[in-house]
Amino acid sequence: MADHMVVLRETRDGVQTLTLNRPDKLNALNFALTEGLVQALKEADADPFVRVVIVTGAGRGFCAGADTREFTVLTPDNQPLVERRAALTTELQGLVKQMSKPVIAAVNGYAMGGGSGLALSCDLALAGESARFGYPEVKHGIVAAIVMAGLVEHVGRKAAFDLVATGRTLDAHEAQRLGMVNRVVADADLLHEAHSLAQQIAVHPVQAMQATKGIFHRVTELPFSEGLKIGQQLNAQMRAFRQTESPA
Repeated sequence: MADHMVVLRETRDGVQTLTLNRPDKLNALNFALTEGLVQALKEADADPFVRVVIVTGAGRGFCAGADTREFTVLTPDNQPLVERRAALTTELQGLVKQMSKPVIAAVNGYAMGGGSGLALSCDLALAGESARFGYPEVKHGIVAAIVMAGLVEHVGRKAAFDLVATGRTLDAHEAQRLGMVNRVVADADLLHEAHSLAQQIAVHPVQAMQATKGIFHRVTELPFSEGLKIGQQLNAQMRAFRQTESPA
């Protein structure tokens, strides 16, 4: 069972805020935090009182990526643990797409490696002015392997290779220009703006919002013609759950 204290939860007006709670480690993703966040996201998705989820970090960082202190045990002679860790990381990076509810990243401070991947995996992302993004894995003799697919999906091949090959750090405005975040706001306004955005989404009819997210993540991975056919099918199906409008 994951330690609930590594992920703080607060629910207000249909919006649940999940706060990564290892501030002294810049919320680096160790086993406990990764498991805790996966569990919290799944439980938020199953909670009928939650309509939108916000993910943010406690303290001065969003998420510094993998906790390098665990690398001492993640060695070839401990292959089962290595494979378990890789599977857990993969589950976290792909989980938001599988959820029925929208997830917003509120990126405060550093979002590096797996932390940057986590922010990009969310449906929407707001960044404070002090936010910094990067994929420094190559500098440490490792590879930004699991997060690479999401990075390429968001910024394209040339920009993605630049980031993983140089390991350089981006500021919030460059991240926005590359399409990694939707909007940059003042640090002091970050959570307020994230809640405001979440509320705009939370007021929509639940079935329509969940169907919108569901088809969005399906069509983005399909050729145009196939996506169009899926859209046609949903267009007909949605008539069944559309609220009856009063006559004018």
